[in-house]
Amino acid sequence: MKFMAYTMVDLCWKLSVCFLCYQVVLGRVKKEGHYVAAVYEHESILSPNPTVLVDRQSALELMGRNLDIYEEQVVAAAREGAQIIVFPEDGIHGFNFTRSSIYPYLDFILHSRSVKWNPCREPYLFNDTEVLQRLSCMALKNKIFLVANLGTKQPCEYTDPHCPTDGRYQFNTNVAFNDDGMLVATYRKHNLYFEYAFDTPPEPDYEVFDTPFAGKFGMFTCFDILFFEPAVNLIRRYNVKQVVYPTAWMNQLPLLSAVEFQQAFATAFKVNILAANIHHPTLGMTGSGIYTPVKSFIYHNMEGYGGKLIVAEIPVITIDYENNLESNKRFRENLHHSCKTFTSTSLDDQVCFKEGEETTGRASEKGKEQLPPLFYAEMMYDNFTLVPVWGRKGELQVCANTLCCYLNYRRAVLTDELYALGVFDGLHTVHGTYYVQACALVKCGGLSFSTCGQEVTDATALIDFQLWGNMSTPYIFPLLLTSGITLDFADDMGWKNNHYYISKNRTSSGLLTAALYGRWYEKD
Repeated sequence: MKFMAYTMVDLCWKLSVCFLCYQVVLGRVKKEGHYVAAVYEHESILSPNPTVLVDRQSALELMGRNLDIYEEQVVAAAREGAQIIVFPEDGIHGFNFTRSSIYPYLDFILHSRSVKWNPCREPYLFNDTEVLQRLSCMALKNKIFLVANLGTKQPCEYTDPHCPTDGRYQFNTNVAFNDDGMLVATYRKHNLYFEYAFDTPPEPDYEVFDTPFAGKFGMFTCFDILFFEPAVNLIRRYNVKQVVYPTAWMNQLPLLSAVEFQQAFATAFKVNILAANIHHPTLGMTGSGIYTPVKSFIYHNMEGYGGKLIVAEIPVITIDYENNLESNKRFRENLHHSCKTFTSTSLDDQVCFKEGEETTGRASEKGKEQLPPLFYAEMMYDNFTLVPVWGRKGELQVCANTLCCYLNYRRAVLTDELYALGVFDGLHTVHGTYYVQACALVKCGGLSFSTCGQEVTDATALIDFQLWGNMSTPYIFPLLLTSGITLDFADDMGWKNNHYYISKNRTSSGLLTAALYGRWYEKD
């Protein structure tokens, strides 16, 4: 009996080891409190003539070619242990359609939480749902949550005051399926970006879905990320800590490259973001990633072609999660010292200014040297007020309207590169209308002032800096972009006496942009 007991114990131990090895091979062993996510940056197969009307079968054939690639990536992600995968906006059908020419590409869908439907298991319930069926079956077969974007249609009655004249709504739609293929959420894009083929939903959608591995996820699409509705309100109202984000984002430097702003959003709201962008470098479209508030796994490639699968294990952010970055002692000491040139009042331990008082002047190193000249340049289609960042070290100040920006900087080595500190406080009106408050330290395109604000992708200067401003909005997105369109993370950031600050001692590579990008939603 004793021999038999030992044999059974030995057998159980061996079986458990074998099971563990099997799980490791499948990539399914995860840290406690973590989950494995995947995003796919897709180079979509596009219609050669998107404005030409085709029949449904031709549309399905084109979309089927993209869905074939999706299926390959779902299998690959599942093999690496991914529990959820996100695909980009416009990845299945493409873009540049008219309202009529996109119609054959649209699936029918009911935007109703009351309807429980598994398209893979119940394909007969609705007509024109071939794309939804295919996506549902991918999720079911691979036991993975799946988020994708497609065009959808929904008939409406003439009694509906919002019903378009052709008797149907056409929406840019995100769909989420659970690992059994059940349709668990649909989201209709609210902030359309010159998408004349689609309708804006009458009211913003606030869509969330539950998962067993990370709790609640929220979702929105592309241009939505710049607006209060629905993105910010969704996070606030539902305490969302995990976000899925299909996008077709055209990069615009120096302040709105895809990976730059996606990371800033994750940091600002202390959320995880699974962001999948389309890949068309000739259109400036690239930049996907899996982001936490303090770490990122990104892909940005303006040179190569083809898709890219990103898989990463990240911590679950709970409602109680707080980003406890340790206060940087050197930041406090350096900024305390630099305050001597700004004010003679007693200093706080982090931010130096007299409460309620701003000056319109600019300070130079030690307050004795000639002030650098003020100049103006267009950046992001906005008229920024700037001062050059000269020398190895110094302190600068520049103001516009109600916003004053301050910079304390030190360069490790003086390079032949021009940097400038810029401020903008006003309504942005090109490619969208929204109010921006921005303090930005940027590398200029050349050595003349007129090049400041241009798109720059490479830099060598390593700069220690503290940047702060008297922002009027609580919604501040900290940007920190380095050479080659890579990301870095601040040592410290936050509010102190009505000023928002960000600090960094020695960037990981040459600095392209360090900025506080504020969105004053109420003034849109």
